[in-house]
Amino acid sequence: MTRGHLRTADQLDAPFALSVAATMQALATASRVRILGRLRSGPLSVGELAHAVEMDPSAVSQQLRVLRHLGFVVGRREGRRVLYDLHDDHVADLLDEAISHVEHVQLGLSGRTQATRRARSTPVS
Repeated sequence: MTRGHLRTADQLDAPFALSVAATMQALATASRVRILGRLRSGPLSVGELAHAVEMDPSAVSQQLRVLRHLGFVVGRREGRRVLYDLHDDHVADLLDEAISHVEHVQLGLSGRTQATRRARSTPVS
């Protein structure tokens, strides 16, 4: 168990892998990624998000429903409006890692060094 995980990546059974895949669908559209990116900086209303990501407020609301259902965002009422925020730090970390991965791929960088590959392939005695 690492970083507070109950499972490691090599211990995923089929039903749990399906849950992970469904959760990753939150990052499957550019609009949801952009919404999450804006919420990374703090809570915003639908109107503020719509302006920030240059989308219609109804389209932002629809994406927020998906993100809420997947456990990526939460909403809290403040007077007559609802402010949306990332569910927790895991969402921010996942977004940061996805961005970092894409940047590395675009730059042709490998995330694993020769030393890391050797350490993983060396049997433990």
